[in-house]
Amino acid sequence: MDSVVKENILAVTRCGHGAAESVAWFRVALGLHYLAALMTPDTIDFKQVDRDFNRFIYQSIGKGHSIASVLQFMSGAKVVSVVDSPRFKAAFAEHCPQVPGDTIAFLLSLNLGVAKNISKVDIGGALLDWIERQPTPRPRDEDGAAAPQ
Repeated sequence: MDSVVKENILAVTRCGHGAAESVAWFRVALGLHYLAALMTPDTIDFKQVDRDFNRFIYQSIGKGHSIASVLQFMSGAKVVSVVDSPRFKAAFAEHCPQVPGDTIAFLLSLNLGVAKNISKVDIGGALLDWIERQPTPRPRDEDGAAAPQ
């Protein structure tokens, strides 16, 4: 995660109203970047990636949070109020163009599937309902731009 991405995530965080909303927006913006980074044909050194993300989390919002807790938050019902917020969507689109807004539902479903496989719990609920209501993203070209319809 480079310094531009870090600044973009912090910019989204600053758009939140109040501490609780700002921390939730930080978690979701960071988690979406983490999940998007997994979409690569390259080999990923998860130990190094997680260490880098955890360091950024600690430096940004303090102890008590980790990439694991961020991903756990993103598999629960509380994430819906963030990703369904017009203010969050606008802030994320403005400050985090590296993760297209129309891929958020896919990334959350990926995370939800992993959470189900790890914890063996039922994934039904508000988040799955939200994911199922989202339109299917358009295919993208090699540069990441949405292909014409």
